[in-house]
Amino acid sequence: MRTGGASTSSLDSSSTTQWKYDVFLSFRGIDTRRSFTDHLYAALKRKGIFTFRDNEELERGNYISAELLKAIEESRFAIVIFSINYAFSTWCFDELAKIVKCMKETGLTVLPIFYDVDPCDVRKQIGTFEQAFNEHAKRFKENTEKIETWRAALREVGSLSGWHLQDRHESEFIQVIVELILHKLHLKFSINTNSFTYKQKKESITKNLVGINFLVDELITSYLRLQGNNVYMIGICGMGGLGKTTLARVVYDMCSNHFEGSSFIANVREAYEKNGLLPLQKQLLGQILKERNIDIWDVYEGVNMIKNMLCQKKVLLVLDDVNQLDQLENLVGKHDWFGSGSWIIITTRDKHLLVEHGVDEDKIYSPNTLEDQDALQLFCSKAFKKEQPKEGFLNISYSVVKNYAKGLPLALVVLGSFLAGRTIDVWISALKSFKKIPKKEIVDILKVSYDGLEEMIKEIFLDIACFFNGEEKYRVMEILENCGFDAGIGISVLMDKSLLTVESGKIWMHDLLQDMGREIIRQESPKEPGMRSRLWLHEDLLHVLTNNTATKAIQAINLKGAGVQNYEAFPKALSKMYNLRLLKIGGVHIPNGLDYLSNNLRYVNWHDYPPKCLPFSFQLEKLVGRTLWDSQIEYLWEGIKYLDKSKCIDLRYSCRLIWTPEFSGSLERLYFWGSINLVKIHPSIGKLSRLTVFDLGTCGSFINLPSMSSKTEYLQVLNLCGCSKLREIEFQGILKSLSKLYLGEYSSHFIFEHPLRDPYDRKYLKYLPTVFGPLKLAKLPEKLWESKRLMYFEYRGNVMREIFHSFHYRDLSHYSVRNLRIFQLYKLEVYGYGESAQQRSGITLQKKRKKESGYDESAQQRSSITLQKKKKKKSSRVALQSLAWQMQTNQQLLY
Repeated sequence: MRTGGASTSSLDSSSTTQWKYDVFLSFRGIDTRRSFTDHLYAALKRKGIFTFRDNEELERGNYISAELLKAIEESRFAIVIFSINYAFSTWCFDELAKIVKCMKETGLTVLPIFYDVDPCDVRKQIGTFEQAFNEHAKRFKENTEKIETWRAALREVGSLSGWHLQDRHESEFIQVIVELILHKLHLKFSINTNSFTYKQKKESITKNLVGINFLVDELITSYLRLQGNNVYMIGICGMGGLGKTTLARVVYDMCSNHFEGSSFIANVREAYEKNGLLPLQKQLLGQILKERNIDIWDVYEGVNMIKNMLCQKKVLLVLDDVNQLDQLENLVGKHDWFGSGSWIIITTRDKHLLVEHGVDEDKIYSPNTLEDQDALQLFCSKAFKKEQPKEGFLNISYSVVKNYAKGLPLALVVLGSFLAGRTIDVWISALKSFKKIPKKEIVDILKVSYDGLEEMIKEIFLDIACFFNGEEKYRVMEILENCGFDAGIGISVLMDKSLLTVESGKIWMHDLLQDMGREIIRQESPKEPGMRSRLWLHEDLLHVLTNNTATKAIQAINLKGAGVQNYEAFPKALSKMYNLRLLKIGGVHIPNGLDYLSNNLRYVNWHDYPPKCLPFSFQLEKLVGRTLWDSQIEYLWEGIKYLDKSKCIDLRYSCRLIWTPEFSGSLERLYFWGSINLVKIHPSIGKLSRLTVFDLGTCGSFINLPSMSSKTEYLQVLNLCGCSKLREIEFQGILKSLSKLYLGEYSSHFIFEHPLRDPYDRKYLKYLPTVFGPLKLAKLPEKLWESKRLMYFEYRGNVMREIFHSFHYRDLSHYSVRNLRIFQLYKLEVYGYGESAQQRSGITLQKKRKKESGYDESAQQRSSITLQKKKKKKSSRVALQSLAWQMQTNQQLLY
């Protein structure tokens, strides 16, 4: 009978044979079975060395079994224990002969142990060995060849380097043997991703695991080291269903035989919730120490036992699916709990948990979802039991992989298994259904992370899942802050929990996480949308309007291009939504306008808003932001409205807007781009103390801009390009923060976004201002130049005659200086001209005096001079344009 644990053996670099056992024990049972051999076997097993020993008490016959011969062939090492009665067993001699044969043919390494016998007795076959052969000679007198084979085997193995027990303590003796075996095993399997042995072993372990080979190589080579004295504590972090456990298991199976002890504790979160920490501590110690009955009275005692009993051991420990800090504190504590060279691998969905425990951020590995080709292979392995789609299923298989599962292994396995053997019509129907109601097996796994969130962060997650996936982070944060949520910490926690990511300034959530969030909302009231907190589907809103089922439960609506047909019912439905805080909608025409909007509204984004003004009864105290693009609004409201919390009003493309009301409060951004009929701008705009962006681009009807006072010290962006009737700009105070000023007839700069990409990480804006001169603007205000932020000036295509101020901060460049009069400039550097402002002023004065004195040149001379000037002007202009645009390009790249 064979015994032993799970195989951790590796491959011999000289052979493609897959070893089944690390060690084969050859011994005489009556001498050592219950003593030395038993202790040696237990010690090998504790170290994870997979060992074969024959446990039969009595020899079963005269001939060695085929099973035993096969075990020798499948072993990498053979330990032969020569004891006092070893030579009396023909069974032992047959084993020995087979061992010698494999040593010569398969590279079996043989290690002799001389237990209570002298090595010389074995080699020379004297003493008890001579007595045994005398008996065998009588028994096998007709088969002398067999006896000679035994003698030759005995001489050969007896001459090998091994161990002689003599007077040494057995425990010490066994420890030396085990350490040598471990060392030899490690030499045969090195962590080198390019080695033959490594590749062969990895292939045997990952044979049916698609796409994991690259992850294994990356994790081992970049995050772990087999040699050295450091204790490596690393994390594998990512969303549910990503394959973190599988990755950790593969690394564990490949490398556990390099360590004195190993333990893989699966489903820590689930086990902890059921039974607490004590069973986990017992499991950890029991697996590493190879002891079944570990007595621990409480968690505190367990901590001490782990520290004291493992601090000198090189161990491999995997904690899978950790979700609480005390799990880490009481199971793996600090690095010095474990011996030199130990590996501690932690899988979790919560990155912050690892950081909080002290795992270095550069030791946290976040695997990606599968690439399309690997994802397709994994899906097909479940759906078709082969690597490629069945004929006729190629396109729909790609659709599942790319448009639904998005490379998530969990989804690929679940969907592939579910769709296996079904017709293509069923596939189409199922996928359509999954978009509305995702598979429960997927939702249940993904929902684990959501269930552990605090209530406020759950609300943030649901808002993002229903409305904001793929949108700019700063905009989403502002809206959420408007709704009363602590968006900064909320989004940070969701990122730590692997529920969303931020890439290129945008918030992204895996489609299946989004589907899971929306399913949570659907489950609030599966049959009646009017009882749900959020609405985003056209058919759900249509149901609410048609059946008059709107309730106060509705907090947010987001419908893009809804095309709602029952227009007249919409105002009535809104009147029932007392708790509506967020409204994003477009494409809705309401003939009779609105009589009511919830006073709890914090943010409104309504494209093509139909009424000519906001409802008279609508209170704006809580409203922080409103975006009404392409609206039919002629005016926002009459009289004074207090806007203590409002930050943004966006009325771009509101072509019917005629005048703006009086503004007050903490407004930060005003957008009126494209409001071509805007005539009157209320003077209160010039006194908004927190205004950072004021966009009047292409508002071609207003003539005068209200004076910008010193209160607008935070104004950073002022866009007046395309304001063709603008005659005067007045700055009464110093604009300390102004850094972008657009004044041209046209501009390539369209102000889409907030001046700072992330207002929650405010830094000084480094963009250099560009100034374009509108046709009717006669001069720039002198106060403009007092802004210390103004570093670069450029104007083109204008007839401005005067620029005031001793502008000596930076170079001044322009395209046309023909009509420019300059006052109090220390130096004007114009590309193509070398003279100073003073020199050019002198030249102009000389020309003027010549003209007044009647001096004239011949027509030919003037023609020649004019031609030269034209050539010079053209050459200078071309050079200037090229250099100026090059400067702009460099600045954009730099800042």
